Amino acid sequence: MLSQRRERRDRLTVLHLAQPADGGVARVVTDLVGAQIKEGVRAVVGCPEGGSLSRQAAAAGAQVEVWEAGREPGLRVAAETRRAHRLIRRVAPDLVHAHSAKAGLAARLALRGGLPTVYQPHAWSFEAVGGLTARLARAWERRAAHWTDRVLCVSEAERRTGERAGVAARWAVVHNGVPEADTEDRTAARAAAPLLNEVPAQAPIVVCVGRLCPQKGQRILLDAWAGVAGRVPDAWLVLVGDGPDREELTAAAPDRVLFAGASDEVGRWYAAADLVVLPSLWEGMALTPLEAMACGRPVVLTDVGGARECLPPGQQDQCLVPPGDARALADAVARLLGEPELRDFMGEAARKHVRADFDVRRTAESVLGLYRDVLDAHAPASRWWAAR
Repeated sequence: MLSQRRERRDRLTVLHLAQPADGGVARVVTDLVGAQIKEGVRAVVGCPEGGSLSRQAAAAGAQVEVWEAGREPGLRVAAETRRAHRLIRRVAPDLVHAHSAKAGLAARLALRGGLPTVYQPHAWSFEAVGGLTARLARAWERRAAHWTDRVLCVSEAERRTGERAGVAARWAVVHNGVPEADTEDRTAARAAAPLLNEVPAQAPIVVCVGRLCPQKGQRILLDAWAGVAGRVPDAWLVLVGDGPDREELTAAAPDRVLFAGASDEVGRWYAAADLVVLPSLWEGMALTPLEAMACGRPVVLTDVGGARECLPPGQQDQCLVPPGDARALADAVARLLGEPELRDFMGEAARKHVRADFDVRRTAESVLGLYRDVLDAHAPASRWWAAR
């Protein structure tokens, strides 16, 4: 036991506290801890059970600890904060990296500046709500910034949103990154997906990957699909993901719309697609477009968060539409489905762009550099957990 404690003191220990434990947040955390472990960091992930994060982080070599926490704020926050406090004491990290609103709430309440703290919103919570709830969320973020060594945004747009909300933080911006993707033949990818058995081999396929929830905008995409089908009658739409809106979306779906459910192999769906669409209402910088472009697929996105920053130069006019505008979305999708040569050209340009500018290794290296800056500037806190 003594040798284990000595080893932990000699290695940088980072606790990643995360909620949600699936979707894009899970993929970001998994990529970060995998890279950090390769650099000799002791990476610990605290997250709820039941999502993909615990499984993926363990496979990447991280120590995984259960932290029970729900997505929504409410009366459970006090208990979630106490559990976060106990977890921090047990892990004894040098730095805590809190991912998304609930983890950011619990970690910063538990620590109150007692340890180096990095908070990564993964899109601001106050964008998801309105009225009094949004005002309270903005007020909390303004207060909690005083207990945060860095607020880490994934896009300049996300940082500007925080500034407009009055958050006076010590900011850092590090774009999301994705691993280099293997190029898979479209025909082979379609043949390997039983769900596509009824789809004719030459039919254009549009894929949307994301949690089935209001943020990701699948309702608008279904509203737009009538306009797409009227101009490209043989087109099919595949929604990849699961979530609270699945039943409602399934009931509202027209013909030639398929639901694939959640998948740990979204790369195969990108490979099967002619075009990837993400009609989100708000984002920080979504991983879906980066992953799709890494696979050589063009994308159509709503102009939210870091969407404009992630696209290759020259593709913004063709690939961005206003959020919530079903007609503009239908026009952009139908136009690109009707021009296969342009799609291929855009997809190859997108693949080269992501490889050059959004490599996950560069992202991980930048985050580690951020940790070093924070630790160098922060007063020693080695006895924080002993004093509590």
